[in-house]
Amino acid sequence: MNDATDIQEADVLVIGGGLHGTSSAFHMARRGANVIVLEADYVARHSSGVNAGGVRTLGRPLPEIPLALMSREIWHGMNDLLGEDGGFVPSGQLKIAETDDELEACRQRVALLESHGFTHEKVIDRQTVLDLEPALARHVTGGIWAERDGYALPYRTTTAFRLAAQRLGARFLEGTPVRRIEQRGTRWFAVTPHGTFSAQKLLVTAGAWSGELAQQVGEPVPVHPEGLMLMVTHRVAPFCSATLGATGRPLSFKQFDNGTVVIGGKLIGIADLAHRHGEVDFVRLVRSARTVTDLFPHLRHLGVNRAWAGVEAFTEDELPVISASRKASDLYYSFGYCGSGFQLGPGCGKLVSELMLDGAPSISLDAFAIDRFGRNAASSLTRAASLATH
Repeated sequence: MNDATDIQEADVLVIGGGLHGTSSAFHMARRGANVIVLEADYVARHSSGVNAGGVRTLGRPLPEIPLALMSREIWHGMNDLLGEDGGFVPSGQLKIAETDDELEACRQRVALLESHGFTHEKVIDRQTVLDLEPALARHVTGGIWAERDGYALPYRTTTAFRLAAQRLGARFLEGTPVRRIEQRGTRWFAVTPHGTFSAQKLLVTAGAWSGELAQQVGEPVPVHPEGLMLMVTHRVAPFCSATLGATGRPLSFKQFDNGTVVIGGKLIGIADLAHRHGEVDFVRLVRSARTVTDLFPHLRHLGVNRAWAGVEAFTEDELPVISASRKASDLYYSFGYCGSGFQLGPGCGKLVSELMLDGAPSISLDAFAIDRFGRNAASSLTRAASLATH
């Protein structure tokens, strides 16, 4: 598009080509919508392409659990949906307790879930943990097991949704950063260095850069960027089949078929939002490596092949924003997944498509409303004023 005045039109514009953007585009194209996806870098460039790949329902905040369970069923049927499974391996997820107090915390967690009707997490004792993973250090005391969880390959998964969406007619424009969004009449316009794009409906799913776009329509969100780190080791003989986490310290850990081990778990590095990249903080990376060798002492001399960081958006209450705008019509958001959005991608894309095309999703998204931060602040002030008068 050489003419800057030329406007390309669609039914829906999606800003951001990560997993949530590509999944939403796929689900809307599947419903017959004409979709254009605008990606500043390339599809799966940031958190969607560089995360640990955990397909994890285990340990999620209560409001996310219905979404995660629904999305997990899509993961198990991914091949039928996309003709590609994204490298999904239903390995099961194990969250390890290393002390009696941590095991008690696991019991309390599962009791809380069961009181809400959720039974996907199970407390298991020390022997069961060691039966599942015999190479673990003997000091473990038990843990939580989620049998239908697993892991997948982030770049492959995001690409699978992109290709499936393209087969349905969706168009993806990479290297096309959106500088400005504005609504004129009943249509939204996205201004980029490569021209202007227009649609009736607009979805902002631009990860750590979403807050800047929400701000443009007077909808500020307390969101900040972090650089999430991962490292991958040299190859080692098979010793671990489940995907592992820890109760008392950050950990996401799995061994691939080729023998390499991927280590993550919300390891915070350095986010450079302006230059659109993350940087590794090696001091923090060393602490994570120490967690791994505490749990698997035989890996003490295993070398690290490489480490990297991707940029992700975090909210102050550690829940994503999945919401229609409260300031403008036909504007929607899906961002701020706080380093845990990969598993939710297939399901949230479906829910966002329902929200945008039907007016209501099949699972409530009220907990993720964009105006919740203002409401929470207002209610806090009201409580404080009430206390002051008593």
